[in-house]
Amino acid sequence: MPFVTQVAVVTGGGSGLGREMALALAAAGFRVIVTGRTEAKLRETAEASLDQIDFAVLDVADGSAVRAFFGELERVDVLVNNAGTGAPASPVQDVAEEDWRRVVDINLTGSFLCAQAAFALMLKQNPKGGRIINNGSISAHVPRPQGIAYTASKHAITGLTKGLELEGRPHGITACQIDIGNAATQMTERMAQGVLQPDGSVAVEPTFDPSIVADFVVKIAQLPTTVAVPTLTVMAAGMPYVGRG
Repeated sequence: MPFVTQVAVVTGGGSGLGREMALALAAAGFRVIVTGRTEAKLRETAEASLDQIDFAVLDVADGSAVRAFFGELERVDVLVNNAGTGAPASPVQDVAEEDWRRVVDINLTGSFLCAQAAFALMLKQNPKGGRIINNGSISAHVPRPQGIAYTASKHAITGLTKGLELEGRPHGITACQIDIGNAATQMTERMAQGVLQPDGSVAVEPTFDPSIVADFVVKIAQLPTTVAVPTLTVMAAGMPYVGRG
């Protein structure tokens, strides 16, 4: 069988961890396509790769748009479900319904829609199979105070990942959840000023180089589909995770 260039799709690839993952995958020889809602950010990612990365504007919560995007692809070997968002910190009783729905739509429904479309393509492509990597979170295990929407969505990613792994088993499709704690991106800049802790105090939390996460993504993506990595946790040493609360 002739060599087939492997295709990787990274959602939320316009900035932060998504950009790091996309650049690392491109450097490793994958044909990479990044998606996101802001064309200018996606273009920056493509330019940072010296145009080795293609991009498409996509709202992962829009099922019709997701199906149309994957319908244009000939194959996808790796899907990195990275697109995600949070809501303003708020106690449970004050969480706005629209904030709840937005977080669940993007973090959970968006991941499902992309995984569903990629799964269908992986079933029929030649060679068959592939890998789906879901960006979980430390919050998939333990909550932060005043973050119930994000926490619930990330707990649900665990169920999504397990379901994909189970149904993909007969078809050479594997699923992995990477739970990332305090990678140094724009989203974690607030850690340097201190963030609310379960005991009511505010504390500075350590962060770590996001390129380390990207290296793990590449390593997992390069594994044969006969090898599964169901879960992986990578975090800043010393962050309040073990024993949080």
